[in-house]
Amino acid sequence: DVRLALDSKIQYLAYSQLKAAVEKHNAKAGGVVVLDTRTGEILALVNLPTYNPNNRERLSGAQLRNRAITDTFEPGSVMKPFTAALALERGKVRADTVINCAGKISIGPASISDAHPHGALTVAQVIQKSSNVGTAKIALGFQPKEMWEMFDSVGFGQAPNLGFPGEVNGRLRPWKNWRPIEQVTMSYGHGVSVSLIQLARAYAIFARDGETVPLTLIRSDEPPAHGVRVFSPQTAREIRVMLEMAVQPEGTAPKARVPGYRVGGKTGTAYKIEGGQYVRKYIASFVGLAPISDPRLVVAVMIDEPTGGAHYGGDVAGPVFAQIM
Repeated sequence: DVRLALDSKIQYLAYSQLKAAVEKHNAKAGGVVVLDTRTGEILALVNLPTYNPNNRERLSGAQLRNRAITDTFEPGSVMKPFTAALALERGKVRADTVINCAGKISIGPASISDAHPHGALTVAQVIQKSSNVGTAKIALGFQPKEMWEMFDSVGFGQAPNLGFPGEVNGRLRPWKNWRPIEQVTMSYGHGVSVSLIQLARAYAIFARDGETVPLTLIRSDEPPAHGVRVFSPQTAREIRVMLEMAVQPEGTAPKARVPGYRVGGKTGTAYKIEGGQYVRKYIASFVGLAPISDPRLVVAVMIDEPTGGAHYGGDVAGPVFAQIM
């Protein structure tokens, strides 16, 4: 007998909330992954558009793909906590280190700015308010190899080994070819591509005090094999504080709050690439943990091309996280 880890109630809940959000924001597609961080079990795996296996009359490729596992996208700002974690881990900054985030940074011909201008921010506030400028300044303190090794250790650029057909590696280019501008844009989630399941798995590391957990679609009665340590427990706890700050009124995701529970997470709003060029179409995402004091669940939400007026991750994907969680 094959017993899936999927929980039919959570699966239905995730499906109905995702469907409502895709309709509300007139989006092209979406996905949700719910993980149990203690066992590595995947409790829900939802994709839209979808199909009824009992009725295959009007099937197209778009409906058949299990996007959460087979499709990749540039994640945007949901990558920032990993850049901050590496800096904390290497002792380059503390959570209260102040960074001047005013204005723009120029790197060669390119300039980097924030969607909303900021002044001086602590590292914790850089994550809370999602400052590209602050994250870029942190990233410039690393050697490319250090950053690549951290991305690799959290599972980017490699298939998640679920044994599911069509699993993808995503895109993490070799560090030897990185230009300074690429190192900076990767620090806030552009120039690197991931699947939704990879993002959920990476965030489970913050929930598990800095350790990875092997994921499984099959129900597991044994505790999982010990994961690999990526960050110290102290670093993971400091990042969780920042993720909780991000859902406060001053953060980018107050709409991701869950009444009566402490939660935390990070928004992402990224331009899509078509034909090798960035276009004005967005992927809105949110990945969060709860309860933040002792995290058990990770919920990752991705909405593809919201066109109903709102496109920021905090407005489009944050509420879906809150309802499912």
